Amino acid sequence: MSIPRHIVAVAALVTDAQGHILMLRAPRRGWEFPGGQVEEGETLTEALRREVLEETGIEVVVGALAGVYSNVKSRIVMFGFLCEPLAGSLRTSAESLEVEWVARSEVLERIARPPIRDRMRDMLEFDGRVVYRAYAFNTGANADATDETMEYTIYEEKWI
Repeated sequence: MSIPRHIVAVAALVTDAQGHILMLRAPRRGWEFPGGQVEEGETLTEALRREVLEETGIEVVVGALAGVYSNVKSRIVMFGFLCEPLAGSLRTSAESLEVEWVARSEVLERIARPPIRDRMRDMLEFDGRVVYRAYAFNTGANADATDETMEYTIYEEKWI
């Protein structure tokens, strides 16, 4: 019997004092929240602080856990946290072509990929209950799918 292997990732909804949301435009995925893979030996919060700083130039204070997501086909488990900026100034990196503070009302319309948009919506609407979703992309159903039409199936959804 083989031991299951998963990629663990983290994402941040960073909100400044004026209510603006920190967003970046990634080379492959378009507009999204900062975050990335947890490296071996890192805690979730250490990885999140590192990823946000690397991708945006902003140091953050990590707050509440808002969501846990399992992409069952790609074996990625993602944790979404609410964060506040601590220091730093906006800068781009190899993982971020643009970095901006975006008005809360404009955030969702910038995100093309439905799973990323849904995760962002969960964090924006966080009410104290952590959402859990297990999902997988529907492959082969539409070879011409764009980011906007990409479909995925939710296998399990609940709030804790």
